Amino acid sequence: MSGEALSTLVLLGSFFVFIILRFPIAYSVGLSTVLCMISMGQNIVTLPQQMVKGIWSFSLMAVPFFITMGVLMGTGGISDKLIALANSLVGWMRGGLAMVNIVASYFFGGISGSASADTASLGSILIPMMVDEGYDADFSTAVTITSSCEGLLVPPSHNMVIYATSAGGVSVGALFMAGYVPGAILAIALMVGSYILSVKNNYPKGKPFSLSNFFKQIGKSIWALLAVLIVVVGVVGGVFTATESAAIAVIYSLIVSVFIYKGLDWKGVWKSLEQCIDTLAIVLILIAMSAAFGNCLMTLLHVPAKAATFITSISSNRVVIIILLNLILLLLGMIMDMAPIILIATPILLPVAQSVGLHPVQFGIMMVLNCGIGLLTPPVGAVLFIGSAVAKRPMEKVVKATLPFYVCMIIALLLISFIPSISLWLPRITGSLIG
Repeated sequence: MSGEALSTLVLLGSFFVFIILRFPIAYSVGLSTVLCMISMGQNIVTLPQQMVKGIWSFSLMAVPFFITMGVLMGTGGISDKLIALANSLVGWMRGGLAMVNIVASYFFGGISGSASADTASLGSILIPMMVDEGYDADFSTAVTITSSCEGLLVPPSHNMVIYATSAGGVSVGALFMAGYVPGAILAIALMVGSYILSVKNNYPKGKPFSLSNFFKQIGKSIWALLAVLIVVVGVVGGVFTATESAAIAVIYSLIVSVFIYKGLDWKGVWKSLEQCIDTLAIVLILIAMSAAFGNCLMTLLHVPAKAATFITSISSNRVVIIILLNLILLLLGMIMDMAPIILIATPILLPVAQSVGLHPVQFGIMMVLNCGIGLLTPPVGAVLFIGSAVAKRPMEKVVKATLPFYVCMIIALLLISFIPSISLWLPRITGSLIG
């Protein structure tokens, strides 16, 4: 075995060993990097330099701002208003509250950008409401956790910013615009699955559709929805960068939450900011560690080129390679959280994706959805754990109830993977995508 092959084994082998031993993901990444550098005779003094270089990015400043925006809006009293808006739109259908759950997640996801925040906030309201109306508790939880993944696709998603940075030069504005249609495709797929199960189990309908009530609820929700408009229109229109738009969105969210919806007082604002700091500490140290890990993968070990050669040696068929890419990402999602997958796998798999004609923006949407599905799968499914905790239901029963929805999500993933226009049509007509 060559020295380079041995170092690759040390890097990846120790990383998965640390994961199995339940080390925090950031420490697993950092320790495996140190072991790899020692095995290669590298000076580990360069490790802090690589870590600092990884977070020394203007575009990455958008991540803490978007997280802060999501926390402020999520705790600022908008959940009830978005649920009422969704209810006025789709509550009349069979299994109406399940449809409301899915549509509300689409709206709320555009504000929080987080599946975990969506599940915690909307789930705490909608799951008990659905159970009271006669829905099965496990079904209600399954609808909540799967629909929360829409928020990963619908802008502004901080995971899109992380991907754009990892991919090197991909337009954040293009990624933002690319997420709308795939998010809608996912929502429709989940609604079809929910409708079939609702008819089978005779779940109730809501009140008949009322146009006047719909416009009334739009009026109440408009302040929340404008937050998304500020970010997306500002970035795509070239008025300001993603980082600048995120900073403006934080100020706007603060004003809306405190003075308009009055869901937060100043004491609540400080508690929300404390929550943001806790989250950001985890995210930024992970990005820093992953930068050093990526340096070992790309610069020292040349893993992306080797991975591309290996995958293409299995088959030269474009369909087979795309399916393999999805399978790799799905498997990684079962054992790793979303951010480290994006940070570590993007430099390795993006060249392979481009070699079979996938646009970096389309691949970004594929990656985010794959990671979203991973958030719902044991053993490291953070959203699955949160949903089970909110509903107070055993995780194994929630997983069983989620099985039909996994099928819906896989169908949506395959459509996104093999129909480029789903991801690329909107960025192209808005001029945010070139090529």
